[in-house]
Formats: sequence, C-alpha cells, structure tokens
Amino acid sequence: MNKALFDTPKQWLLPILSGILIGTSYIPFPPWASLFCFVPLWIFWSRQTRWQAVFRGGLTTAFVFTLIGFNWVTYTLHEFAQLDWPIAVIGMLIYALIAHLYVPLAGVLWFWGRQKFQWTERLSVALMAMITVLCEAYSLTLFDWNFGYSWYGANIPVYQWAEFIGFQGLSAATLLCNLPLYFAWKNRRQNSGKLIAAAVVSGFVLLNVGGLWLKGRLPAPDASFNVLMIQASIDNSEKMAAELGEGYGSEILNRYTEQTDNALKAYKDRKIDFAMWPETAFPALLGEDFKDNEHPMALARFLHDRQLALITGAYSIDRNLRLITNSLFVLDKDGQIVPPHYSKTILLAFGEYIPGEQLFPEIRNWLPATGHFARGDGPTTLLQWNGYKMGAQICYESLFPGFSRALAELGAQFIVNVTNDSWYGAWQEPYQHMYMTLARGVEFRRPVLRVTNTGVSTVSLASGDILQQSPVHRSWAGLYEVPYLKNPPVTFYQRWFNLVPALLWGALVLLFVAGLRKRI
Repeated sequence: MNKALFDTPKQWLLPILSGILIGTSYIPFPPWASLFCFVPLWIFWSRQTRWQAVFRGGLTTAFVFTLIGFNWVTYTLHEFAQLDWPIAVIGMLIYALIAHLYVPLAGVLWFWGRQKFQWTERLSVALMAMITVLCEAYSLTLFDWNFGYSWYGANIPVYQWAEFIGFQGLSAATLLCNLPLYFAWKNRRQNSGKLIAAAVVSGFVLLNVGGLWLKGRLPAPDASFNVLMIQASIDNSEKMAAELGEGYGSEILNRYTEQTDNALKAYKDRKIDFAMWPETAFPALLGEDFKDNEHPMALARFLHDRQLALITGAYSIDRNLRLITNSLFVLDKDGQIVPPHYSKTILLAFGEYIPGEQLFPEIRNWLPATGHFARGDGPTTLLQWNGYKMGAQICYESLFPGFSRALAELGAQFIVNVTNDSWYGAWQEPYQHMYMTLARGVEFRRPVLRVTNTGVSTVSLASGDILQQSPVHRSWAGLYEVPYLKNPPVTFYQRWFNLVPALLWGALVLLFVAGLRKRI
C-alpha cells in the first residue's frame, strides 16, 4: 500500500476500526472479532515513525472501545454521583480517555524497543503482541474485565479451558491469536496467508471440541440443595436513605419479607433449604451487639415462624475501627446468627472508601457523601451451616480470581455472591458483571449462587451451565436446585495459579533475548 496514504487523516481509520471491533466484541455483544480486533491497530503502529502517533493511535482505539463497551458509566455518574445528564456525558468522555491507557502504553513501550534495538519485522510484531498482552493483564482499572469473558458470555465451549488457564489465560490466548492473523492479513494475497488463517480457524475449532470434552468428563455431583433467591429491586434513593438513617428501613424490610412470603406460598410443595437476599438487603445493623434492636428482632421472628434459614447482606460494625462494614450473614431456621459472618474486603473506590484518605484525611471534607467502610479480613474463613461450606463474596470481589482461589483452598463447596448493581443501568453492566462473577465457578469447578438487588440473579453450575436468569430492574423470586460435590477436586488452575503469568513473562524475555542476539 502507498505510504503516502498514511500521511493523511485516513490513517486514523485503522485505530478507530480496532476500537469498534473490540467494543462490539465484548458482553453483551458476541466475540465476533476478538481474534483479530487488534490487527488494524498493530498495522497502524507498524507504519509509524514517531512515538506520539503511536500513542495517539492507541488512545483512539481505547477511547472508541470504552465508549461502546462501557457506556453504562454515563448512567452510573447520573445515578450514583447525581450529575445532570450533560455533565455525566462529559464524565463518560473523560473516563473513555483514561480507563484503558494500557493500549497506548503498550504501543509506546513497543515503539521504544523497536527504535532502540532495531528488531526485525517478525520479531517486532511478536513483541508488539506480547507487550500488549502483558499490559492488558496488569492494567489498573476499577472494573477488571478481560477478553476471555466474552467466550463465556456467548456460551462458546472454548471457555471450558479456564479450568486450566483461567479467564485471564483465555484473554491472553485470544489476544495472541491476533498475531498470526496479523501475518495472515499481511500475506493475504499469498498462499501462506490463507494457510495461516486456516490454521487459526482449525485450532479454534479443535479447542471448542476440547471444551465440550472437558465439560463432559466432570465428575457427577453427590449432593444438592434448594435455594430461594429474592430480588426485591429496591430503589437507590430508598437504600441510601436507610443507610443514612433517614427512614425507609421498615419499608424495605417489609418488602423483602412480603416477597419472601409470596415465594414460599408459590413453592409450598417444594423443599427450601435456605433463602438468599442480596447485598445490604437487610436495611439496618446486624450482629450479636444489635440482636435486640427492632429490625433484627423482626427478622428473627420472621425466620423462626417460617422455619427458614437465610443468607443476607447487611450492615455491621467493626468494633476496633468503629466503622460500618458491608457484611454477609447466615441466620438459621430459628433466626439466630450463625458465626462467623463475612465483611467485604475489596471495597469500591469512591463508593465505600476514598483512595488516599489515610494519608490525606482532609480529602473527606471534599467528598463528605462518600461511604466510609471498614475492610474485612479477606477470604480467610467460610460460612458454614447445616454441613455446607460456603465461600462468601460481596459484589465485585468476584472479579478477582485470587480471592475465589483462596475460598477454594479453604474447601468451599460452592460460592455465594451478593451484589447491588442498581447503579449501572439495565443492558450492559449487569450482564458483564454476571458473567465475570460466574466465571469463577468454571475456573474452580464449583457452583456460584448470585443474588442481586436489581438483577441479574442466577446460579451457575460447576460445568459453567447457567440456570434461569432473573429479569433486570424488576422484583422477582426464583427457586433453584443446585447439585454440588461435597469434596470438590482441585483444578489445574487452582494448583498452578501463577503458571500463565510466568509463561507470558518467560516468552517476553525469550523474545527480547532473541532480539538482542540478532542485534549483536
């Protein structure tokens, strides 16, 4: 192609195209372009002679795919931060500029290495791909997504390999598939290009066949239970008022108990082992110190009268720090708290804490409405009742594989996750967050029970199969029969958790050494 073409504004169509391909390949879209979405950007980078152009190209790609794949941030800024819609849109544009800086950073790092070490073209592109993969894996973001989740979101069997390499490993493999397809495009008029493309397609088909085999060879469950999930869809203003002690507590509790009663009547012919309410569903402080308070006593009477065990999100207090905690409790059929409860450890920045507040306490004067929660002790113990060993997660703690791995190491038979996604709109984030949460069940081959305030509430099995999904932003109740293993086996990913990062870093070092040797 004529190089002069890339001295015109038309050259920016390539990074824009990459942004469109990436953005339209992430949940809730199918991953139709995941295997080649970076190819246009890499072609653009390979033709640049100045790092500034490389940076701007990467920034353009990141800006475009963030606008497409994560535009729910606009809704969050309007709903959570109470910003007018025009200001929320401006905030979204700013977020799109800074949310995925790993893309331009990868380009600049690659460009600097190419200029300094004079890599050959093939080695240069290989290093471009590897640097992109590692920058993506270690990028700093509040919403820790990756390219592996899209396969699960589209129910494409390749996601079953997460049992061995995790969804982060699937993400790395997806991005690395862009490398041979880059060369396939470059040589598209030659037989070699067609052969490379055919090899990638064939390999992808074989991996999917292997995924079906992996699912089919899972051991049969040896136990089961029935869980009743309640999604009350409480409005944010009501939840905030209850949290701040400005009322609505009784109204919220009544809605949960009434909806639970209606579900008990609807499923009166079915055995129910326990019910689940979502994150901070109980609108008051819960714990031994508060069991004689009005709302805890009402809840205890409700459960005792119906002989119903309950897992619920609630507020509690850290005695040492004298701060509120976002916690998860088990109450038995007599309404008594079963210790220990769990308190959320990975808090939401600017929602449950202010970053840097410990060093600069005056920051709270600027953001007085921001929550001030104490952190829990992490995944150090399990919730236990009736012989169940339950791994507890609250909200986006499910996005961190290491957290769930610790629960699996403790012997969790299944994972219980409570979430409030009411701040994020109805069409993107609830489904992105759902698949990212349920993905932990595939990695560690355990069922995941996820109940939310506004959806999506559901259950995934150890096979990755997802049962009925609740509607979004509607009151709902569902009863699930959940098969599980009393002693689940250790997965390869659980045992060799750091293998994929080690292989990626090792490959980068080998490629870099190869570049040095050729230079010498």
